[in-house]
Amino acid sequence: MLSARIRIAARLLAVAALAALTAGCFRPMYAEHTDGTPDLREKLMGVELPPIDKPNASREARVGVEVRNALAFKLYGTATGMPPTHRLMIRFTSSRSSLIIDPNTGLPSSENYGIDAQYNLIEIVTNKSVMTGTTFSRVSYDMPGSYQRFSRTRAYRDAEDRAAQEIADNISTRLASFFTAGT
Repeated sequence: MLSARIRIAARLLAVAALAALTAGCFRPMYAEHTDGTPDLREKLMGVELPPIDKPNASREARVGVEVRNALAFKLYGTATGMPPTHRLMIRFTSSRSSLIIDPNTGLPSSENYGIDAQYNLIEIVTNKSVMTGTTFSRVSYDMPGSYQRFSRTRAYRDAEDRAAQEIADNISTRLASFFTAGT
């Protein structure tokens, strides 16, 4: 009985010692730096987001604006005024496919909407690419009623917005990782 308590106490002591040794290794990703170096928030605010090149008044142009606006909010929040240090170029293609077709009407009742995006982070001073990557998003949506045209259009638009938000999440996470780790 006594030796079991001693073993448990020894294990707890070992865990506490390891925790104390690694306590200085962790720093939250978005923490402010006290040494004067720019923190992650300042680095992200230095990323310039030019408009995504798509034909005017097209569905893809609207989705491009959604991606850009969602990404700008994730990077900057409501802050403004930082001089750009990097430029993020984004290109994407979208796709739409029917999953389930109603045999009576021949109209789809469930579809998938997808975005495949490529991005390139360019350092403005050297005009050199420092990071490239790809990401994708696939969202499904149901269209209630075979003849409800407005609800079908709204379901499609909501799917575009959800996919754009997911693309912005993926890119902002990758940018945060790049500015934190440098790779």
